[in-house]
Amino acid sequence: MIREAQSVLPCADLDATLAFFVDRLGFRVEAISPADDPEVAVIAGHGLRLRLVRGGTVAPGSIRLLCDEPGAVAGGATTLISPDGTRVELVAADPPLVVPPLVERFVLTRAREAAWHAGRAGMRYRDLLPDRLGGRFVASQIAIPEGGPVPDYVHFHAIRFQMIYCRAGWVRVVYEDQGPAFTMEAGDCVLQPPRIRHRVLEASPGLEVIEIGCPARHDTFADPALALPTQALRPGRDFGGQRFVRHEAARASWGPWRVAGFVCRDTGIAAATDGLAGARVVRPAGAPAPGLFVHDGELAFLFVLAGGATLRVGADSHRLESGDAVAIPAGLAHALADCAADLELLDVTLPAG
Repeated sequence: MIREAQSVLPCADLDATLAFFVDRLGFRVEAISPADDPEVAVIAGHGLRLRLVRGGTVAPGSIRLLCDEPGAVAGGATTLISPDGTRVELVAADPPLVVPPLVERFVLTRAREAAWHAGRAGMRYRDLLPDRLGGRFVASQIAIPEGGPVPDYVHFHAIRFQMIYCRAGWVRVVYEDQGPAFTMEAGDCVLQPPRIRHRVLEASPGLEVIEIGCPARHDTFADPALALPTQALRPGRDFGGQRFVRHEAARASWGPWRVAGFVCRDTGIAAATDGLAGARVVRPAGAPAPGLFVHDGELAFLFVLAGGATLRVGADSHRLESGDAVAIPAGLAHALADCAADLELLDVTLPAG
C-alpha cells in the first residue's frame, strides 16, 4: 500500500535550501537524516511534500504555490529561485475567469461529417463549434455508447455558463444541495451553475447529451472531500449569480417562440441566470413567418434534435438534418423554411432574449 508521495529535489547546499523553504515559504520539517550531518530533509506545506537531497545529479525542477495574494508572499515577486535552483512560481489560487473576445462567424456542423474523440471519464465527444468562436463558446455532442456505471467523480467547473440537454437515452446524476440522485430522460436538461459540485453515476446504452459552455476552455476540479448527495436541500441556492435548473420535458408546457409559426418549451434557464442565457426546445406550429430575421446577441445556436428544415442565410440556403448544428452571428439575416412535421430544435442564446 502506498503511504505517501514525495517530490525529490537535489541541492548542493542543504542548509540554505532548507532555510529558503522553511523560513521564507512556510514549509515545516517532517524528517531529517542523519542528525549529525544532514543529507536528507523531508519538508511539507501547502499540500506538497518535498524530499531535499544534498548532492545528486538530477536537474532542479519547478513547483507552483497557489496563493490568495501572490504579490504579498515575496514582496511582489511572482517567481523565486531557491538556492538549489528550483523555480518557485507564485500563482493565484482562484484566478478570475477569463472569457475570450467573441470571434463571430457562421458555423454549420454536419452530423454526416461527425468526428468523435475520447474525452473525460470514458465519454465520446463531437465538437459542434470547431473554432469555438474565438474560444468564447464550446458546444459538444457527448455519447456513452455502452452504458452502465460511469467512472466519474465529484467535480465542478470554473465557468460562466454551462447547460446539459439529454437528447437520447437516460443518465443518472447528482448535484450539490439538490437532493438525491435523479435520472434525466430524453428531452430533459439541467443548468449547471458555476462551481456546483456534481457527478455522473450511470447511463443507458446509447446515451447522447448536448453540452454548451462558456468559455470554451475552462478548468474542471475534482472535490474528493465532498460526498454527494449532500444532506442540505437548497434548491434556490445561489452559485455565482445563478441557480440550478432541472427541466423535465414530461412536465413542460408550450408557448410562443420568438418567430411566428413556431412554439417552444422554455427550460427556465433565462430566469435562473437573470437573463444571461436562454434555452428552449422549438417545433413548428403552422407556417413560418415570412421574411428574414437578425439578432444582436453573443450566441444564437441551433441543434437539430429531430426532423429537418431549410435555413435561409442571406442569399444562401442550407438543408438541416437531424444532428446538424448551426451558429448564426449577430446581424446575419436568416429564416427557417420547409420544416418537417417532426422538426425539433434546441435553441440556445446568450443573452436570453
